[in-house]
Amino acid sequence: MSRLLDVYLGEAKAGTLRQDEAGALSYAYEPGYLAGREPRAISFSMPLQEAPYADRVARPFFSGLLPDEGARQRLAGALGISAGNAFGLLEVIGGECAGALSLYPAGQMPPSPDGDGVEPLSPARLAEILGKLRERPLLGGEEGVRLSLAGAQDKLAVCLEGETIGLAKGGRPTTHILKASIQALDGSVENELFCLRLAARLKLPAPRVEMRHSGTSPFLLVERYDRLQHNDGTISRLHQEDFCQALSVPPELKYEEEGGPGIERSLDLIDRAAARPAADRLSFIRMLIFHYLVGNADAHGKNYALLYRGKAPDLAPLYDVVCTAAYPRLAKKLAIAIGGRSVADTIQLKHWLTLVPDTRAAQRLLVRDMTELAGRIRDEADKLLAEFEDAGITHEILKAIRAVIETRATHLLRITEKPSVL
Repeated sequence: MSRLLDVYLGEAKAGTLRQDEAGALSYAYEPGYLAGREPRAISFSMPLQEAPYADRVARPFFSGLLPDEGARQRLAGALGISAGNAFGLLEVIGGECAGALSLYPAGQMPPSPDGDGVEPLSPARLAEILGKLRERPLLGGEEGVRLSLAGAQDKLAVCLEGETIGLAKGGRPTTHILKASIQALDGSVENELFCLRLAARLKLPAPRVEMRHSGTSPFLLVERYDRLQHNDGTISRLHQEDFCQALSVPPELKYEEEGGPGIERSLDLIDRAAARPAADRLSFIRMLIFHYLVGNADAHGKNYALLYRGKAPDLAPLYDVVCTAAYPRLAKKLAIAIGGRSVADTIQLKHWLTLVPDTRAAQRLLVRDMTELAGRIRDEADKLLAEFEDAGITHEILKAIRAVIETRATHLLRITEKPSVL
């Protein structure tokens, strides 16, 4: 017998996710939704149509709403559900996903987004939750909690009102992502805080982020860019999807060498989907340069996204930026190759130039962006380190990140100095 989940986009029932007896997924838009005023597709990979989308298209998108890798395994174990059973996991935790989607058992009405379902967290309760996240990611299965976020890190969607952190248990949208330390990566909180703050200093789109402590344990609060807070206190969900979802790439194949999107497919997606493709192509390339400069080798297809503020999306801000090069045991190969090269110190100007059309104007613009970012990042990093020291934020990882930035910036400035090809 088939099982069904109603899929809501905002407050509108957009369609139905079906799991058949063999475990295959399919998604079909609701006829009434298609006939409504200005219906919107839930994914670039699933344009509006009456015919259902089969497992090959539906599974990558809906699996992409769930945690990745080890976090998904731990969540599945805590719930007593197979890690490969995306439907079963979403049935339990799919109430508050990335973007504007929510999933509920067929016929069950979602709670009002204006509901008062927020539990303010005392210091003791917050410490308890942070302790649970390792064994029960997203607090999956806890009474009243239905939250799903992609990614491999232990995290939780929360509501922030003033200084008070709250746990959403009703239909109220969350406002921030709480990210705990990664146990195997010392200083991961300080690392991501530094990288995101540095991106903002370089005028790259990045969410606001702050570090707090529960006892001696640091954690991040990252403002959700897919939420819009209004003056009257209400919160709207903005839809988003990562590049893997938009291209029907399963999350387990997110790395380019495994079949995930590389630069060519990513730029083609931007050209076909974005409201402002020319501007977003430039923004995407600047993000690639920044990931390179801060030593983030893990910027894969699930770490770039489309954000739907209107009918057509824009490129979403940066997120999940960590200097992986600061950890000797982590892989050094870039998740997305630059001109076919995935080892940082082997990437020369000719490889970067493959990112843009073979015209002097496009190449000059790319070199300008490379030299501008590489030229500014060291001074901005030093200013940020001074700010951190004044605020009492110290960790050895910050010195390691600064050393990576020095090496990468020096290399970019060297290869772009008086380029003969231009």
